[in-house]
Amino acid sequence: MSVETTPPAAPAPSDFIRDIVAQHVAENRYAKIVTRFPPEPNGYLHIGHAKSICLNFGIARENAGQCNLRMDDTNPTKEEVEYVESITEDVRWLIAGWADHCLAFKPKGATPTAITSNGAPDFHIAPVSPDGSNTEPFFASDYLDQLYDYALQLIKKGKAYVCDLTPKETDEYRGAPDKPGRESPYRNRSIEENLDLFQRMRAGEFPDGARTLRAKIDMSSPNVWLRDPLLYRIRHVPHHHAGDKWCIYPLYDFAHCLSDYLEGVTHSICTLEFVDHRALYDWILESLELPRALPHQYEFAKLIPSYMIVSKRKLLHLVNEKIVAGWDDPRMPTLSGLRRRGIPASALRRFVIGVGVTKYDSVTDIAVFEHAIRDELNSLAQRRLAVLRPIKLVLTNLAPDEVIECDATNNPQDENPTTRKVALTREVFIESDDFAEIPPPKYFRLKPGGEVRLKYACIIKCEEVIKDASGAVTELRCTADLTTRSGQPNADRKVKGTIHWVSASRSVTAEVRLYDRLFTAAEPDADGDFLKHVNPRSLEIVQARLEPALADLKPGEVVQFERLGYFTPDSKDSRPDGLVLNRTITLKDTWTK
Repeated sequence: MSVETTPPAAPAPSDFIRDIVAQHVAENRYAKIVTRFPPEPNGYLHIGHAKSICLNFGIARENAGQCNLRMDDTNPTKEEVEYVESITEDVRWLIAGWADHCLAFKPKGATPTAITSNGAPDFHIAPVSPDGSNTEPFFASDYLDQLYDYALQLIKKGKAYVCDLTPKETDEYRGAPDKPGRESPYRNRSIEENLDLFQRMRAGEFPDGARTLRAKIDMSSPNVWLRDPLLYRIRHVPHHHAGDKWCIYPLYDFAHCLSDYLEGVTHSICTLEFVDHRALYDWILESLELPRALPHQYEFAKLIPSYMIVSKRKLLHLVNEKIVAGWDDPRMPTLSGLRRRGIPASALRRFVIGVGVTKYDSVTDIAVFEHAIRDELNSLAQRRLAVLRPIKLVLTNLAPDEVIECDATNNPQDENPTTRKVALTREVFIESDDFAEIPPPKYFRLKPGGEVRLKYACIIKCEEVIKDASGAVTELRCTADLTTRSGQPNADRKVKGTIHWVSASRSVTAEVRLYDRLFTAAEPDADGDFLKHVNPRSLEIVQARLEPALADLKPGEVVQFERLGYFTPDSKDSRPDGLVLNRTITLKDTWTK
């Protein structure tokens, strides 16, 4: 009953980056198109990353190329193995059956010296396996030896120097976009002194923050990123992947372009905030004597969905302050949270690909995503009966041990729909919302003296309302018109209301978590205080009754509770002796705009 299928081939998307790639393919500029997805392992991937994943893997998929999953892990103070593992799992989940044949891994534990040929890794395309035991992602930290050698080359060319300015002084000397910077007093050290100091930095002689390695470019450049940017800093902390070998680490701008080069990446695709970094990307590559073709950077607008926060720093704050129950909380926009909530990878891909690739940032209405989820699940999910807030209903004209089997449709969207048996017994549960003692106008559900149809069963009439001492309704006594069952003489008798139900004796109990949007504002951080927009009703927990077949539902399988929405077992908390289900999404958009 898995919701993931192989959909019919859709036309390849079209956008300005794909147009560039198509032109390069037509010119035979590259032997193979190579892209990369290079997250920093300092948090979990979120829905914004899904757009980049689908773009990079999609281009590789459409051009018989490959896409490298690489951890840009050169900041050991913020990176953890937990994040590496979650990123790898999320990428595999999102591209499984769609572009996993383009995923490039390296042999597990291999070092660059063991896999390089003419200065570039010998790529190993690794089919996605259940445990991934023989392969692992690429790591920028695997290239620390080569990156160090490249830094030495820049020093020897007089294009890099060791600087003793503090971080605060460095910022002050850099100036502002409308104000030129000032040269560091250490800028004109000799090549010999710079080599000596940099080698001593590597040897661990100096404390954190005492010295940095900077590129020598132009302190008066209108592009602030070219004003002698930092290339290396001192960090005396263990690294999650490289261990204790290094105490100096390259900054992103230095490591990223050279990692692209070492891996043979042809098209380095990133988001718009890196437009101003492109000049530095090119300067570093062009300042070194690199024999092979250089990669080029291209930028696109990131995905900014409404009613979501996609800043890893702010998501971490939600986790640390226990506003949510972890990175994979089903209310989070993380891929692990979306997966735990039951959202199919195919629906997420459909959404991010459909949004398109542009050169300007804009907010995407989250309703577009929700429509993609509903549309996908409507055709895939099996229908089942469940009652979230039960109230007992007694069919007084059925014997206590009487069982009437009724045919229920599994999925009316199937080309040849099938049915299953559901048991109508003397006692059943209906939704408490489906009964009103004093009904409002145009109320077509159950009321005293009123009739409704129990879906798949028959018409019933409410004869008596039982209350407790406080006046709360505890039980409804009804009669069942069994002649209105399917195949019976009055099967076509019409009533205005149809409600769902489950047998009291032949149902199972479950904790059901009703998730809703985490924020109440379309742009939660527009005023700089996203926490005040946290939705206090983003989670409601109810004790529900379900038809017995749902006890065997497995995590990853999504079903439609008729009239209620789509639900899936919680991958962490659900057990055979304690069923826990998460609401993936409601049947209709009930959010008040």
